[in-house]
Amino acid sequence: MTFPIIPFAEGEARLNWLDLAEALARGHDLPRAEIGDTFLYRDPDTLLSRAAWIDGLGSLVKTATVFPGNPDRGAPMVNGAVNLFSDRDGTLAALVDFHLVTKWKTACDSLLAALRLADPASRSILIVGAGTVGGSLIEAFGAGFPEARFTLWNRTRAKAETLAADYDNVAVAGDLEEAVRAADIVVSATMSSEPVIRGDWLRPGQHVNLIGAYRPDMREADDTAMARSRIFVDSRATTIGHIGELMIPIAAGVISADDIVADFYDLPAFGHDAGSISLFKNGGGAHLDLMTARYILDMWLQDG
Repeated sequence: MTFPIIPFAEGEARLNWLDLAEALARGHDLPRAEIGDTFLYRDPDTLLSRAAWIDGLGSLVKTATVFPGNPDRGAPMVNGAVNLFSDRDGTLAALVDFHLVTKWKTACDSLLAALRLADPASRSILIVGAGTVGGSLIEAFGAGFPEARFTLWNRTRAKAETLAADYDNVAVAGDLEEAVRAADIVVSATMSSEPVIRGDWLRPGQHVNLIGAYRPDMREADDTAMARSRIFVDSRATTIGHIGELMIPIAAGVISADDIVADFYDLPAFGHDAGSISLFKNGGGAHLDLMTARYILDMWLQDG
C-alpha cells in the first residue's frame, strides 16, 4: 500500500484560501460529522487526539503533543501528525503535515464565517494578537477582502511591529479601543482568559470573529459584546458546552444557547445585516481538520 506524505511547504504551494472556504462549505452539505477527543496528561505535557468521520468524505485522526518545556530547548511547544483515512475501505489515504492542516483550518474556518457575515465592502480589518495565527489571518482575510487594509494590535507592541513588517498593508495600532471602533471586521486570536473586546466599543454592521479561547475558562469578548450581537458558531457541538466564550455568559444568564442563530450546518442562515453586530465563535473541531486535510490531498493529487 502506498500513500502520499504531504509536507508543509510543498502542500501549501498548492492551496488557495477561497477554494478551501468553498470546500468547507461543501463539507457541511454532507451528513453531520461524528467527532471525539481524547486527552492524556503527564504533567506538564499533554497528548491530544481529535478524531472525525464524515460519511462520504472519510475519517481523520489528528494527534497533537503539547510540551511547554520545549521552547526552552529550542523546539516548538506543539507538534503532531494528521492521519487521513479513505471512506471507501478505511485504508490510510495520506499523512499530512500537522502544522499545515492546523494553519489552514483555523484561519479559513473564520474566513468562511466572515465571507457570509461581514459587509462585502469591508475596507478595515483589525487583527488582535500577533502570534502565529495572526499572520495566517492576514493572509486568509487578505484573500477574502482584497481591498481591505489591516491594523494589528498586540499587548506587546514590539511583537506586532515585527509581524506587520512582513506585510505591505498592515499598520500597528497603539490603542485597542480606538482600533476596534474604526474597524469593519475585528478578528481576535489571543490566549487571553479575560475579555479584551468590549461590547461598548462595537457598532451595528461590524463583524467580530473570535478564535483564541478554547478552554472553559477562556474568553475574548465581554458580556456586553455577547448580549448586543447576533451569535454564530462553526459547530454547536464543539463550542456551547466546551468554551468559556459561550459557557460563561450562558451560566450567568447573559445569553442562552437559543441565542446562537446558526452553525455551519445551517449556512443559509449566515448573512450580513447592516443593522446589527455579527459575532462568530471559531471552535475548530476535528471535522474541520478532516475537511481541510481532504482538500489538501485533493490539491496534491490534482498536481499528480
